[in-house]
Amino acid sequence: MLDLLLDALLDCLKILPFLFAAYLFMEFLEQKAEGGAGEMTRRAGKLGPFIGGLLGIVPQCGFSSAASNLYAGRVISFGTLLAVYLSTSDEMLPLFLSHGLPLSRILPILFLKAVVAMSAGFLADAILSLKRNRDESFRIEELCEQEQCHCEEDGNILKAAFVHTLKIISFVFVITLILNFLVETVGEETIASFLSDRLILGHLLAALVGLIPNCAASIVISELYLQSLISFGMAMSGLFVSAGVGLLVLFRVNHHRKENLQVVLTLYAVGAAAGILFDLLGIVI
Repeated sequence: MLDLLLDALLDCLKILPFLFAAYLFMEFLEQKAEGGAGEMTRRAGKLGPFIGGLLGIVPQCGFSSAASNLYAGRVISFGTLLAVYLSTSDEMLPLFLSHGLPLSRILPILFLKAVVAMSAGFLADAILSLKRNRDESFRIEELCEQEQCHCEEDGNILKAAFVHTLKIISFVFVITLILNFLVETVGEETIASFLSDRLILGHLLAALVGLIPNCAASIVISELYLQSLISFGMAMSGLFVSAGVGLLVLFRVNHHRKENLQVVLTLYAVGAAAGILFDLLGIVI
């Protein structure tokens, strides 16, 4: 039990600086939105999927957590959030490096993830741009009301960012602890047996495992791939959707459940489809 507590604590410490930075940025935008800062962010948002796809390949799930907050506040677009989620693989890169996987194999994997993430992000934003009467205004104030942080009372953005971060990190810690216990109880062998030798169904199951909002998902899938227990495409189906605790944070901070469900379904569909396509094309790395 002590190991599970330590693992949950370490997972939270990894994303802590990213969450604080995201909230600090959002508090700054809320105060400056009437000036040029809000408009500059809005314009930069058109390149969001490209930037999100690049940032997402950085190890750990900090960027996905930060992106969840920024999306809930409408600072970034749906496509940008999707790009970050798809390119993020949580613990994949550290595991590959620790196993001595050569850069000649790692870099193509990161490249494929970034390309698919950016393409899906731009396509999603293009489709959504066709919808009329879309609400594109910032929702940062709405987040503050949900968390009852009373940020507007003293205008101290450092204090407001700290309060937001503390509330979210506490929630993430509890849920992560529960998930760690469940994964430890089920075991990697059981998960492997569900994925191996199941063709299309294996990809769908791998993507379901990847949706687990915990670093254990990317660890299990990466280990199975490194041990040649699952195909490259199957591994990618799971790793495309392994956004770490990003989804967990999204459901905590964004109370628009229909939007959250759309994010999850789109992420799952793109990840599973990309993995299936890789195997059908015979792409092996």
